[in-house]
Amino acid sequence: MWTLPILGGSPRRLGDIAGETAAWSPDGKMLAYSNLSDLFVAKADGTEARKLLTVKGDIKNIAWSPDASHLRFDTTESAGTLGQQLAWEVSASGSAAGTDLHRLLAGWHDPPDECCGKWTADGKYFVFQSKGQIWALPQKGSFLRSELFRSEPKPIALTSSPLSLSSPLPSRDGKKLFLIGQTYRGELMRYDSKSGQFSPFLGGVSAEYVAFSKDGQWVTYVSYREGALWRSKVDGSERLQLTYPPMYPVLPRWSPDGKKIVFFEFAAGADKPGKIYEVSPEGGSPRPLMPDDPRQQLDPNWSPDGSKMVFSNESNDPSSAIHVLDVASRKASDLPGSQGLYSPRWSPDGRYISAFSADSMRLLLFDFQTQKWTELATGSLSWLNWSRDGQYVYVLDYRGKNAVVRIRISDRKTEQVADLKNFATTGRYGGGLALAPDDSPLLLRDTGTQDVYSVDWETP
Repeated sequence: MWTLPILGGSPRRLGDIAGETAAWSPDGKMLAYSNLSDLFVAKADGTEARKLLTVKGDIKNIAWSPDASHLRFDTTESAGTLGQQLAWEVSASGSAAGTDLHRLLAGWHDPPDECCGKWTADGKYFVFQSKGQIWALPQKGSFLRSELFRSEPKPIALTSSPLSLSSPLPSRDGKKLFLIGQTYRGELMRYDSKSGQFSPFLGGVSAEYVAFSKDGQWVTYVSYREGALWRSKVDGSERLQLTYPPMYPVLPRWSPDGKKIVFFEFAAGADKPGKIYEVSPEGGSPRPLMPDDPRQQLDPNWSPDGSKMVFSNESNDPSSAIHVLDVASRKASDLPGSQGLYSPRWSPDGRYISAFSADSMRLLLFDFQTQKWTELATGSLSWLNWSRDGQYVYVLDYRGKNAVVRIRISDRKTEQVADLKNFATTGRYGGGLALAPDDSPLLLRDTGTQDVYSVDWETP
């Protein structure tokens, strides 16, 4: 970690500490910082660092209380609860065991979505974002903790805006809030390798998780950011909505016979697993495929003959595994040697299953003929797709620069397909990659807006 003078100058290393997010105490004497799931405190210059605690998930958005006695922070957990933000509080002098660690606003929203809070300078309010709006939580010791509050105070809504509002920052005089206002929208684009250009696909609809039927005549996708599943002909005709909010389908897949579409949905609760659903492309209610299976059920992919389905648990979980479901009997078995792997994809010829390691840094290949896993590629790769002929896998590559690359199965050779350095992606999780029937990359370009706003705030 480094510090940089605001008005220019050379960066200065903060001790020898390594971390991701940090905050100085109000008096400037202490530094709190995180490294993945570990929270540390140190002197302001980074020396005399000590670990305060370890939690589940990655620690973000650290904030000191005005008297420097407490720290609050958020955690973002792994794929099974992706999108859920949990807010926590701990004493700044707490023990390594973190015995005084406790959740903020537990049970207020399900799933939890509290994030990015800051205290006002007088310590009377904790201002934070939730569900795209800004809220204030009256603090203990303020005059609001009078006879009006015989129990814990409840959050007060400060905004009701058509914009999605985030990152509130109270001014030092307590009269204003600074925040970010954002509109979410994308434009679905297809990359033409011959011309090297992107052009709108399906009329540039704001949609992600695009998938095609085996005969290439039908397409399904999820509208961004509403989260509804649609299907249509590839020319956009015969369009039909298949799901409705609050359900938010992820990665729909057509069955080989074109009679079903499966997808998964992250559960609307911190302790509930994600589930796989199936729905008819002609409409009707989605049905859970394995309602009694208590595990996370993510990333369903059909076998080429449609008799089986492969799915996994979650990323960033060494206990995750890949499972093969017999569609007729609804019985699942573990794929040999798949402990710690996730995001499986079945090859078009049925011989291979590809998957990522738990840390998302290794791409592996299971060969049904040899019953063994081999390494296909390493680095920061995501959004795996098989080519139609099964000779390549396409991925988003963040190893050096943003790009779409393909990796040849026969010799592991990597080839860049599209440079994305000037292409701003968006999506529920920041981006994504799909392939058209001719293996052309499909990406959602960010056409939303983002501005900083100043809001007058008069507290009672």
